[in-house]
Amino acid sequence: MSIALARTRPVYDLHEVQDALERNRGRSPELDVFYERMLETGAERFVTTPSSIDALDPLFEECPNFDEVLDDLARYLRLAYAGNKAFGGAGVMPILLLGGPGVGKTHFAKRLARAMQTDCELISMNALSAGFVITGSSASWRGAKCGKVAERLVRGEYANPVIVLDEVEKASGSTQSDPLAALYQLLEPETACAFRDEFIDVDIDASQIFWVLTANSVEGIPHPLLNRMAIYEVPAPTPEQAAAIAQRMYTGLLGELNLAAFDPRLGDVVLDRLAGVSPRDLRKTLLDALGYAVAAGRGHVTAADVRIKATPGKGRIGF
Repeated sequence: MSIALARTRPVYDLHEVQDALERNRGRSPELDVFYERMLETGAERFVTTPSSIDALDPLFEECPNFDEVLDDLARYLRLAYAGNKAFGGAGVMPILLLGGPGVGKTHFAKRLARAMQTDCELISMNALSAGFVITGSSASWRGAKCGKVAERLVRGEYANPVIVLDEVEKASGSTQSDPLAALYQLLEPETACAFRDEFIDVDIDASQIFWVLTANSVEGIPHPLLNRMAIYEVPAPTPEQAAAIAQRMYTGLLGELNLAAFDPRLGDVVLDRLAGVSPRDLRKTLLDALGYAVAAGRGHVTAADVRIKATPGKGRIGF
C-alpha cells in the first residue's frame, strides 16, 4: 500500500471550545468532559491524499463493476495532484451509488477509504428514526450525545474521513426531526465548514469529508439532495467479473495463511458456486471453505466446501 501524503487543518476553534466550556461549566458533566477532550486533543487533523495518482488502480480490479465512478474519481485525483490540493472536499462531489442489494456498494466505500488511507464511518440510515445520529441532540436533553459526524471529526485523526450513509432512501423521521435535513448543509463545502452539532454547539469544519451515499433507488430521496450529488448506477458484476473477484480474494488468503501447497486456482464449479456470495460474506465463505479442505486433508477447494448459509427471508444475491 502506498504511503499517504498528509497535511493538517483545524476542524474547530480552540478558543470557541474554551468559551463554550466556561459557559457550560457544571450544567452538563458529559458535555464538560467532551469539551475538555477537544481541548486536550487539539484542533488539528490530518487531511490525506494517496501518494500516487495510481492509488485507485487496484479498485478497478477488485471492484470491476464500479468502473464508471472510478473513472471519475481517478480524474479528480489527478486534478488534486495538479493543483497540489487534498483529494476530497470541494474537489469531489458527494457520490450516490445506486444498485440492488449485494452489488458491493458498502464494500466499495470501505475499500475507497483504505485507498485514501483515512477513516471510514458507516451510518445505516435504515436504522434512523431521527436526525440525532447525524446532528447530535441538545445537551439539555436526558441522554444527549453528539452525532456521528462531529464524533468522527473530534475523536478521529482525520479531517477527511469517508462517511458512508447506507440505504439513504430508507431514512425515516418525525415532523420534529428529519434525518436528511442536516445533509443540505453537510453536502455543500461552503456551508459544511461551519457545521454545528446540537450537542457540542461549536462550529465544526466538516467540509473535507468524503461523502458516499448508497441506495437501492432514488425514490424517497428529495430532489434538492440529488442535485448535490454525483449519481452512479452500479450494475451487478458479470459472471466473469464475479469469478475474478473471488479468485483474487482466494489468492490473497493463500498468502495470508501461508498455504503455499494449496492449488493456486479455484475450479470453475467452485467459482460458479461463489457467485451467490455477497462481497461482505465472501472472505468468511472462502476461509470456511479452506478450513473444510484442510480438515479433509486436501490441497484444493471443492464445491462441497463452499457452504452458503441462507439468510432468513432473503434469497441468493450476487456480488
